Amino acid sequence: MSRDLRDDFEAGVHHVWARGNRRQLIFVENADRHIYLALLGKCVERAKWSCLAYCLMDNHVHLLVETERPNLSAGMQWLHGQYAFGFNRRHRQVGHLFQGPFGSNRMADERQLISTIGYIALNPCAAGLCSDPSDWPWSSHAALEGGFAPPCLDVAALHRHLAPLGGDPRERYLELVAARAT
Repeated sequence: MSRDLRDDFEAGVHHVWARGNRRQLIFVENADRHIYLALLGKCVERAKWSCLAYCLMDNHVHLLVETERPNLSAGMQWLHGQYAFGFNRRHRQVGHLFQGPFGSNRMADERQLISTIGYIALNPCAAGLCSDPSDWPWSSHAALEGGFAPPCLDVAALHRHLAPLGGDPRERYLELVAARAT
């Protein structure tokens, strides 16, 4: 049985997170992560979102998404419903995969956006999984550094948000992540 949609959020940039039920793994193998990113790509297309950043940890996920209209709840319900259904089928499990509904925080200003971008990039480092965010293959950081961007990631949209800082948006991104790391 799916959960009811909660009151939706106004359009804007949202930091979204979700944790595994009882902090269980939501990604058991790399194939799970590939499937989640593919579903995220379908979700951003269906919902007309821009995914500005993401980080897939073992038992939780962080997304930074920009919505054009108030459809964050509907999009997340679709994304996590599709993922959980497939995960349970692949791993022969039953029940809720995610611990309650997703959490979210709408970015109030540029300062909060910048802080959140750094937080998402550095999440694997804070968890002790790597010493440099470039070493975590399941986040958008390497793509935002200038590497290959999966279809779900809208690098140009993130660059538009960083453009007011002046200079090259890619360099601004790297600077803000480095500043958050210190």
